[in-house]
Amino acid sequence: MNSVVNPSYTGRLAPSPTGYLHLGHARTFWIARQRALAAGGRLLLRNDDLDASRVRPDFVEAMLADLRWLGLAWEDPVITQSQRLPAYRAALARLHAAGLIFPCHHSRRELAEASVSAPHEGGEHDEPLYPPSFRPAPDAPLPSLDAAGLATNWRFRVPDGETLAFNDARCGLQSAVAGKDFGDFLVWRKDGVPSYQLACAVDDAELGITEVVRGADLIKSTFRQLLVIRALGHVVPAYYHCPLMLDDRGERLAKRHDSLSLRTLRERGTTPSEILRQFADESVCL
Repeated sequence: MNSVVNPSYTGRLAPSPTGYLHLGHARTFWIARQRALAAGGRLLLRNDDLDASRVRPDFVEAMLADLRWLGLAWEDPVITQSQRLPAYRAALARLHAAGLIFPCHHSRRELAEASVSAPHEGGEHDEPLYPPSFRPAPDAPLPSLDAAGLATNWRFRVPDGETLAFNDARCGLQSAVAGKDFGDFLVWRKDGVPSYQLACAVDDAELGITEVVRGADLIKSTFRQLLVIRALGHVVPAYYHCPLMLDDRGERLAKRHDSLSLRTLRERGTTPSEILRQFADESVCL
C-alpha cells in the first residue's frame, strides 16, 4: 500500500502454506483487504509456516503468486513465523515464570479417550476438552525451560469458570466459559515450536494488529488467544470473523477441494474479476 491515511489501523493476512489457497481463503483475505482500505490503514502479510510436516516451498510461492494475481496488496516485508521463534520462546518463558503453563506428557490417544468433547469442533486448531484429572496441582513444581523443556508439550492452565467475551464486528457478542467450552490448551509442542494459539496471539500483539479478520471457525480459538494476550500484558485487537464458504454438499471448503483452489481456477482461465464478483455481497458487512 502506497500511503497510510490512518496509521492507527493495522490488519493482516495470515495464510498457511500447507496447500493451495481456495475460494474461502480468497474471500476472507479480500474482506481483510477491504476493511483495511475502508479504514485507510495498513495491511501486513504473515506466512504461517510453522507446520514443518506440511509446509512446502512451492506452496509458499503459489500462495504469494495467487494473492497478487487476485489483486491483493500488503506492506513489505512478508513476516515469516519460522523466523520469529525467539519471540515465541520469550513469550513461553513469561508464561512459565507466571506459573500459567504446565507440561503435558499424555498422548493424543489418551487425551481422545479421556475427553468428552470431539476434536476439531471449532476448526483445524481446536482440540478436545482437556481432562481435569490430567492437570497437575497448581503448586506442583515446574520443570525448567532448558533444551529438554522446549522438547515438551506445554499447556496453558485456563481459569476454570471464568466467562470470556468479545464483541465481534461481524458475528456480534461472543462468550465462552473457560473449563467448560474449552480447556487447558497447547501453547508449545514437543517438536520445539509454538502452537497456533501462542504464535498467533504473540504475532497479533507484537506486530500491532488492531483488527483480526479471519474465518468463523476460529471463534473458539479467539478465547484461548485472549487469555494469552492478557497474560502477556498486551492490548487485545478487535475481531471480525467471516462466514465460511461451503461446497455444493454444504461442507466448508478445505484445501482438499482442489477444484476450487485459486491455482486450479487460474489454470481454467477464471479471471480475478470473476472471482471477486462472487464476494461482492459481503460488502454490505464491511
